[in-house]
Amino acid sequence: MDDPALGHPLDPAVDRARALIDAARQIFVLTGAGISAESGVPTFRDALTGLWARFDPEELATESAYRRQPTLVWQWYEHRRALVAATQPNPAHHALVQLAARKPVTLVTQNVDGLHQRAGSEHVVELHGNLFASKWLDGCGRCDTVDPVPGEPPHCALCGAMMRPGVVWFGEDLPRVARYRAEYAAEHCDLCLVVGTSGMVYPAAALPGVAKDHGAQVIVVNPQPSVLDQTADIVLAGAAGEILPRLWPQA
Repeated sequence: MDDPALGHPLDPAVDRARALIDAARQIFVLTGAGISAESGVPTFRDALTGLWARFDPEELATESAYRRQPTLVWQWYEHRRALVAATQPNPAHHALVQLAARKPVTLVTQNVDGLHQRAGSEHVVELHGNLFASKWLDGCGRCDTVDPVPGEPPHCALCGAMMRPGVVWFGEDLPRVARYRAEYAAEHCDLCLVVGTSGMVYPAAALPGVAKDHGAQVIVVNPQPSVLDQTADIVLAGAAGEILPRLWPQA
């Protein structure tokens, strides 16, 4: 156990991180599954429990799977939506709202749960889409839904096209505008704050390196070591909900 008289072992690194944040003119924040896990959001694979335990995510999260078994895939996404809807933003989400009230911040997330927006963050760049959004698969360009049948994907009343979850599936490109905004933020920031991501999912994992190559300082906040630690100027090991509120004043 730490001796209170000696202070917390993270204190020197926290002090350095505070100084970088105070001096920053433009901050790029990249968040991953770790920040949502602190709210109890199940990871992509953890959502495959109960009746869904026999499936592999890659058997469900593809366009080809949806075309083959639309009802099955749609119902899995309804299951995931219900799990996420039962969670709430945590102190890390709220701390990022406070940061954006003090500094110019571009918040880019790999998460699809919408918790940043529910906490009050605005103009969030969602690299992988949003679990609660939908869009048309194919379609006539004038699509309008018929009354949906529970458990079934909505269909266009004009052409019969199906509505699909508004997330990025395996094998799909990131949304063009979101990727452009994320890359621009990485190239033009002077501080990159990485929160709760393992750095294993590309192209998002390349963004802190882009920021570093353009002269930014990089701070990584993660409870476990990650491949992004080698890019970081400061690594703060711990829960985001405990560390972020210590890095800038909270209202």
